[in-house]
Amino acid sequence: MSERAFTDAALALAVAAENGSSLCPSFLNALPVTHAAISTLGAPFGSETICASDGQAARLDELQIDFGAGPCWDALRTRTPVVDADLQEPTESGWPLLRGVLRDAGVRSLYAFPMAIGELNVGAVDLYATTPAALSPMLIARASALADLAATHVLRKVLHRLPAVDDNTDSATYSRREVHQATGMIIAQLGLKAEDAQDILNAHAFALGRSVRDVAADIVARRITFAPDGTIDGD
Repeated sequence: MSERAFTDAALALAVAAENGSSLCPSFLNALPVTHAAISTLGAPFGSETICASDGQAARLDELQIDFGAGPCWDALRTRTPVVDADLQEPTESGWPLLRGVLRDAGVRSLYAFPMAIGELNVGAVDLYATTPAALSPMLIARASALADLAATHVLRKVLHRLPAVDDNTDSATYSRREVHQATGMIIAQLGLKAEDAQDILNAHAFALGRSVRDVAADIVARRITFAPDGTIDGD
C-alpha cells in the first residue's frame, strides 16, 4: 500500500471522534487485508466489539471474545503484534480450535495489534486476509501506528459510556485547578492534545478506582509521572 494511503488512513482516524465515523475502514484502506474489527478486551473496560468492517469480521471478533483466547488476546498480553501469515501451516498457537473456525470462514492470514495507552490496556485491532501473506516490517509498523491512533479514540468512546468517576464535587480538599495542572503535565510528558491528556487522566483514575482529583493531585506533586516509553511511575 502507498504512503498516501497510510497518511489518509491516519488522518481519518485523527478526526474519527469528531465526525463519528467508524475506525475500521482506515485499516482496510491502508493495509492488504479483507476484514477488520476493533474491540476492548478484559479489565478495566470489559470485552466488547467497538467496530467491524462487515458481518464476517464482527463474527470472528465475537468468537475470540467468547473463547477468551486468540490473536487479539495474545497481542494485548504481550504488547506486540501477532502475525499468522498462513493458517494452513501447522503452528503451536494456543487456539487451535479458533484457527479451524477461521480457515472454515475463508481466512488465510490474520494479524492482531495491541491497543494500550501507557500501562492501561484498551483492546486490540484484528485484521484478516483471504490470501496467505506475511506483512512486511514497514506494514507492521504502519498498522501499529494506526492501532495507536485508534486506541485513543476507543478509550474516549468507552469513557463516555461509563458512569462518571466520583470527582469529590462537594469536597474542598482539592481544587479543580489541580486537574487542569495535571492535564498540562500529561501534555508535556506525552506530547498529547489537551483532550487526549484529559482522557488519559480520566482513564487512569478509573483504572485505579480513584477520583480524578485524587490522581491529579498526585500528578501535580510528581508522585505519578507518565514516561514517553509508556511506563507510569508512582502507582
